[in-house]
Amino acid sequence: MKEIKAPATLESLRLFMQFVSEFAVGQQFPQARIREIELATEEAIMNILTHAYPGDCKGEIEVQCESLGDSGLTIRIVDTGIPFNPLSFTDPDLTTPIMERNPGGLGVFLIRKMMDEIRYHRSGDRNVLTFVACKRDPRTPHL
Repeated sequence: MKEIKAPATLESLRLFMQFVSEFAVGQQFPQARIREIELATEEAIMNILTHAYPGDCKGEIEVQCESLGDSGLTIRIVDTGIPFNPLSFTDPDLTTPIMERNPGGLGVFLIRKMMDEIRYHRSGDRNVLTFVACKRDPRTPHL
């Protein structure tokens, strides 16, 4: 397993994204699948940056990547922000006109669609969000 820890700031986003991208490339994921992994990771981290540390609260984000051999990888995103279970959101009603929808929830919806498995738990004072991304033929759309 590889991991990286940095302040929960927008400036750290590029560092996290490079770390996850390089890990997925090293696991020989197809390029289309790497883009899905990057998008899901970026969405999750942006949610943390936007919501986990309100006001002047400061914290860290830890990203862990673990190989599942030829089948895929696991990404674990850990923060010490306020408790937040993204799995508590219901999928948005995409048939409702956009101006009539409640804001938010699309990012979590996309993560669910792009990742093969998503789990959340609270461990002490830490939110732990886990994605599993399996390898697949890049010609097979996942969304």
